[in-house]
Amino acid sequence: MTPTRSDTVTLGEKGLNVPLSRGDAYFNYYWLRDNDPTSFNAETRERSFDIFHLDTAPVARAAHVDGETLVIDWATEDHTTRMPVAWLEEHAGGERRRDPADLPRRPWFGDHYPDVARFTHAELKADPGKRRAWLEAMIVEGVSVVTEMPDSDAALTELAELQGQVRPTFFGTYFDVRTHINPTNTAYTASALELHTDVPAEEHAPGIQFLHMRANTVEGGRNLFGDGVAAANDFRRIDPEGFRLMVETDVPFYCEHDDYDMRSWQRIIELDQYGEVSGLTISQHMLDLMDLPQAFLDDWYPAFCRFGKLLQDDKYIMRFTLKAGECIVFDNHRIVHGRAAYTASSGDRYLRGCYTDRAEMRSTYRALVSTGRFKS
Repeated sequence: MTPTRSDTVTLGEKGLNVPLSRGDAYFNYYWLRDNDPTSFNAETRERSFDIFHLDTAPVARAAHVDGETLVIDWATEDHTTRMPVAWLEEHAGGERRRDPADLPRRPWFGDHYPDVARFTHAELKADPGKRRAWLEAMIVEGVSVVTEMPDSDAALTELAELQGQVRPTFFGTYFDVRTHINPTNTAYTASALELHTDVPAEEHAPGIQFLHMRANTVEGGRNLFGDGVAAANDFRRIDPEGFRLMVETDVPFYCEHDDYDMRSWQRIIELDQYGEVSGLTISQHMLDLMDLPQAFLDDWYPAFCRFGKLLQDDKYIMRFTLKAGECIVFDNHRIVHGRAAYTASSGDRYLRGCYTDRAEMRSTYRALVSTGRFKS
């Protein structure tokens, strides 16, 4: 097709050029037809137009700018598209649609505990502004403490559902951490629990963890929490080759007992779409048989140990005692956590936990802070 000009819009074979404030911008015909405002149902906010039903590729017969609107008459169907020029300005560059939940992570270190974001259970339930601040802290720092938790199972459910839906794992919908006569997990003993992320053996480990301390009168058992982002960022700087091995190598994790045998392959250090460290998957007591070439392990294992030792450095680890009535909420793909040993006969220690997903947390945050694509 020979390009023609209609008013100030230039038509081509596969798309058109529209004059915008930054200069002429090209838009594909399929994209324009698929994103016609009339292609969406205002109530469901979903696309109701099915581009698969077009008999031929969309081509404009004519197009022009009418004030602040691009008007397109289609040659291939009896339809006219009207699109706001301001909306085209916003999407002319082909960049990802802006995500209000795409906030930069703020690394923290072992002295951070006094500054951890804190909210009461009641205010999070009652105040959307507090809920927004809570979710923002979770996205940016990956950890928060909720205080004045009622001593009930329902309180934990209420808190988790302020972010999303409680997400079951093969351990169940909830888990109770106390000493067990026949433990199936190190957490169910009074022994020390090394720094780790939870449930690495699941193909998609849950993203957000809630630990509600219901009773804690034992001697010992201090909580250990560290920011995997801070440690991995430093590891990248001081040991680039070790960092590369942790980022690029899929390693096996497992969790098995009488009635389950869960296995997965994960990366120790995880990167986001920008190449920045987004978190970790690490658990020494659930690392499976490293069935990788032995010569490769000559390099991988020393790098793994160097990173593990760095992660345990006092520089990165907060040490504190979670009190009864407090719930620590944290990003299970970013924050490593553990526990010092305690004396089981010295008192009572009971912690109830559950998980939600990071995607649902970010969804809730977006709904609180933005108008979305179709809200008025």
